[in-house]
Amino acid sequence: MKLRKIVSGGQTGADQGALAACVQKKFPYGGWVPKGRRSEKGKVPQKYRMRQHWSRHYPPRTEKNVVDSDGTVIFTFGQPDGGSLLTIDFAKKHRRPWLAVDLNMPPEAAAAKVVRWVKRRLPDNAVLNVAGSRRSKAPGIHMAVKKVMVQGWIGRVAVDRNRIGLHQETLDLHVRNRGRRGLNPRAQEIVGVDGGI
Repeated sequence: MKLRKIVSGGQTGADQGALAACVQKKFPYGGWVPKGRRSEKGKVPQKYRMRQHWSRHYPPRTEKNVVDSDGTVIFTFGQPDGGSLLTIDFAKKHRRPWLAVDLNMPPEAAAAKVVRWVKRRLPDNAVLNVAGSRRSKAPGIHMAVKKVMVQGWIGRVAVDRNRIGLHQETLDLHVRNRGRRGLNPRAQEIVGVDGGI
């Protein structure tokens, strides 16, 4: 199975690490950020093409990214807390599969864990939400997430975009309309911290 897009909330740390990986690998990305592109450092950098939520608070865009995705991966150092726990709560609320990854493990092991989970739990051509700790709470997590994605797994689960012939606008429209058609039953499973693996 393959991914076709990654979304995040644009916060410093894990969110922007995922976006940086997508930019480097020229992989489709997007996601909702708070109104005004708010982040803990001021604003989400303009180089990232994101959609602004109508609320300037963090939880509404967190929930929207969960709802608009087929599954969510949460990167932390240690056990999830704060906004990472809220992300898990939203995934449970909306019956979306989720996986928490402790980046204290080697990058290769973290990448293998995500690849295994994506292949087992998400439908083909899935949209994956990447979330996790902000930089102030987890120094170094931006580069840790980027390394896991770039070196480990983003290429192994990426759709051949030329083969399927979809443009970014078409992908965004598909995400917005997917709720009307229903989700693949496999994507509706609620999984534990280890994703059942």
